[in-house]
Amino acid sequence: MTSWAIITGASSGIGAATARALAGDGYHLYLLARRQDRLEKLEKEIQKDHPQIKIKIAVVDVTQASEVDAFFKSEGEKLKDVEVLVNNAGLAKGTDKVQTGSFADWDLMIDTNIRGLLYFTRGILPFFIKKNSGHIMNIGSVAGRWVYPGGAVYAATKHAVRVISEGLRMDLLGYNIRVTNIEPGMVNTEFSKVRFNDQAKADKVYENMNPLSPEDISESIVWCLRRPKHVTIQELVIFPTDQAAITMVHRK
Repeated sequence: MTSWAIITGASSGIGAATARALAGDGYHLYLLARRQDRLEKLEKEIQKDHPQIKIKIAVVDVTQASEVDAFFKSEGEKLKDVEVLVNNAGLAKGTDKVQTGSFADWDLMIDTNIRGLLYFTRGILPFFIKKNSGHIMNIGSVAGRWVYPGGAVYAATKHAVRVISEGLRMDLLGYNIRVTNIEPGMVNTEFSKVRFNDQAKADKVYENMNPLSPEDISESIVWCLRRPKHVTIQELVIFPTDQAAITMVHRK
């Protein structure tokens, strides 16, 4: 029986690239995000290339515990065939320093990057534990290791992803469940547009340098999933060659 994968934040960027990559690897897909039109478009694209793949889409805001709970209740025992959870939904909002930061921006980052990840992890774990199998793939960030000015709260949320990943491995020891934390540097997605709410500012972030693509990250995710069951890739830090550290970028 073909396994299923759940991908949060599947409507664009790394999430959408991962959906395409996992379909190519034979996984059936649960694609979750807030934008139904984007999900429907992605579903059609994948079905065209991989007609044998089953796809279910669901509009879910990961920050809302009630919506997450409703998803798990609606799918029920069908989730027993899920083998992979990709906790991809995440964002950064603003670059204000703490002394001028926005409570609303902080709440959105904390609710999305930490609570959303925890809600979905908690929801799928009973199924993984029951069958002694499963792989949780958390999409963290290099900001989960290093901090930069104006990024304290975002970095704190990604540090939390790293810590939660480490704690999960300890809590799940003996259940044959793998936990991987993927930590990318600069990836050219809608990330910066969401952060600045300004396309021109977002374009400047990647100007005159060669950033990672969403496909670079999705290929790494697939590679981790393909390892033998006794092998866990615990963490992958992935920088573009033009980025030596968070604040060190070579621009041509």
